[in-house]
Amino acid sequence: MSRSANAPSIVWPIFALVIVSVIVAAMVLFAVTFSGPPPREMAGGVAKAAQMLRSGVPPARDGPSPTFRTMPTAPTAPAGFHVDGAAAAQLAAALAVPRRDVLVLTMRPQDEPGGGLGRDFVLGWRTAAGWRVLESPRPLLGAWHVRTLAAMLLAIVALAVPAWALARAISRPLAAVARAAEQAHAGASLPPLPQGGAREVRALSRSVAGMHARLAAHAEGRTTMLAAIAHDMGTPLSRLAFRIEALPEAARERALGDIAEMRGMIAAALSFARDERSDVTGRLDLRSLIESLVDDLADVGTPIAAAPGPRAVIRGDAASLRRLFANLIENGVRYGGGGEIGWQLVDDAVVVRIDDRGPGIAPDMLERVFEPFVRGDPSRNRATGGTGLGLAIARSIATRHGGQVRLENRAVGARATVILPIA
Repeated sequence: MSRSANAPSIVWPIFALVIVSVIVAAMVLFAVTFSGPPPREMAGGVAKAAQMLRSGVPPARDGPSPTFRTMPTAPTAPAGFHVDGAAAAQLAAALAVPRRDVLVLTMRPQDEPGGGLGRDFVLGWRTAAGWRVLESPRPLLGAWHVRTLAAMLLAIVALAVPAWALARAISRPLAAVARAAEQAHAGASLPPLPQGGAREVRALSRSVAGMHARLAAHAEGRTTMLAAIAHDMGTPLSRLAFRIEALPEAARERALGDIAEMRGMIAAALSFARDERSDVTGRLDLRSLIESLVDDLADVGTPIAAAPGPRAVIRGDAASLRRLFANLIENGVRYGGGGEIGWQLVDDAVVVRIDDRGPGIAPDMLERVFEPFVRGDPSRNRATGGTGLGLAIARSIATRHGGQVRLENRAVGARATVILPIA
């Protein structure tokens, strides 16, 4: 039996936390309910209320006291209060006045048998000077409410600590698997995956490793297949080039151009596949690489200039990065007639910008041109464009180096931006 099968499942700590949380919450609610609320009946009941109405002054007491006032008309019922006929009859008897001269409003449901005043009430007694009104104090939060809220807050805090610890324990290995999956690419070893933790995390690590191995094998098989095709097609193309020598000069030149285009497309496709196998762990100075590339391109007449920039040490494959910037520069020269390359350090990355002086790129093509065999020029004329793999290769190389490539239009011309992490 594997070690993963013996590992505890992630379900059990989650299940245990839920059960403990329910038990703690139930105990807190039981304790709060057992401890109160305060008695609902006012101390002294109807007789005490009648005495306060006669005197016009509520007795001194701890906490909020009933409110006493005189008003010309009968009090109106606050929200949630109802006329309590039974309590009114008791109050009228205690005051020795007719029932019609007394009004009692309570929060007792209308269909509940009357008796007593309860905790919340409004009492009215009609006298010659007007209505004497006595209202029970109604604070927003009573002492029992405060105790209830405090108990629930303590329970939440007490449960939040283990819940946070459990969430971190679950998410940490999952985040490590996610980072490894983001960094994985064909031709490179998979970053270390977490080997401990719950059974599901170990199973996920094995699945990601197996998926990477399958994808790497698929990429390797694709590269081998393309290399074999390129090799096998070289012989018939050479025979075809030999046989067209007998054609008239004009036809021969067109045929040789087509053969050259086919060889270029095969070479570009093979390069696109093989770039995934390069090593991107070596350290190199990007400034030296770009300046050397610009000098080499200038020697063959490519109109590109390099603006001075800082030293930038990154990790990557020099040959692949030269191809990346060469493809972007050649794309700008082909469609923009030349331009300038510059770079700067921004936080923990180096940002390289390649500007051209062309007409720009159609907005709907800014992303599509990075797809294989998609060209900004809709024609398939070799005189106005390449194979349609240059920008796809550039983005593939940047991605394998942990960076990105994007295109945007400027006021005049277009700009290619490459962002690579510094070592």
